[in-house]
Amino acid sequence: MTTHLLNAALTAADRGWHVFPLRPGTKRPALHGEASCTRTGICESGHRKWEQRATTDPDRIRATWSRGPFNVGIATGPSGLLVVDVDVPKDNSNKGAPDGAATFRALCERTGHAVPTTYRTRTASGGSHLYFTAPAGVRLANTAGTIAPLVDTRAWGGYVVAAGSTTPTGPYEALSDSLATSVPSWLLSILKPAPRAVQAPSGVVAGQSRRYADVALANETRNVSGAQHGSREARLFRAARALGRFIAWGDLPRDVVEQALQGAGEATGLSASECRSTLRSALDWSIAHNQRSRRTA
Repeated sequence: MTTHLLNAALTAADRGWHVFPLRPGTKRPALHGEASCTRTGICESGHRKWEQRATTDPDRIRATWSRGPFNVGIATGPSGLLVVDVDVPKDNSNKGAPDGAATFRALCERTGHAVPTTYRTRTASGGSHLYFTAPAGVRLANTAGTIAPLVDTRAWGGYVVAAGSTTPTGPYEALSDSLATSVPSWLLSILKPAPRAVQAPSGVVAGQSRRYADVALANETRNVSGAQHGSREARLFRAARALGRFIAWGDLPRDVVEQALQGAGEATGLSASECRSTLRSALDWSIAHNQRSRRTA
């Protein structure tokens, strides 16, 4: 088992993916926490978390896996990866609900694209991981259900369990030997962080802030109205993410934003239900995110 897992770690590292040990038979990191850090060795200049300690160095990998049958974690951020996690429903009482693969496939179809062909693995729960290379200079974050139900993503701050690892639920297995392809542009447009609002100079009255919000609403509505087939839902999602901050800050009422973007989305050919679903998830995320940002500012 140790040899098998060592080979899994070396195989991932050979692809340029940064690996670190997970506790045997689990998905939890096997590295020490900050409270128990001795500030020696690799942590001499300060505690280093799993994302910082993940490596592609074969010697370090061999030394680590010689000490035990650790499962293999891949730190997605340092590896330059975005991994789409399509899961299966956890609630047995809702057996008729579509799984993550179905909702992701439907999202791809609505944007006018097929499900991308790329490196993928089967997870222990019966779902799958789709691996994509993230573009340089774009720092993508993790998401949970943001782009579709039962579809999460892992990037900076996240990790996935590599093929070859095993848990009591089952093994993680590679479904193909394909290379990880680039994140599709339509998916990237959904996941890219919404642009930060231009900071108003000190002393500017609230009326000017509201006027800026009104201009942003007009611009985003126009952008959605002009979206072409294949980018309509992604454009609607980004517009809602961008305008959600003005709702969070009290500059725009939510119903005004929803009404404007709903109409623009339907004008491009999206159905009313598609628009409502996209707007709800994007606005909920943006409002919550920007309220937290303001509280911690």
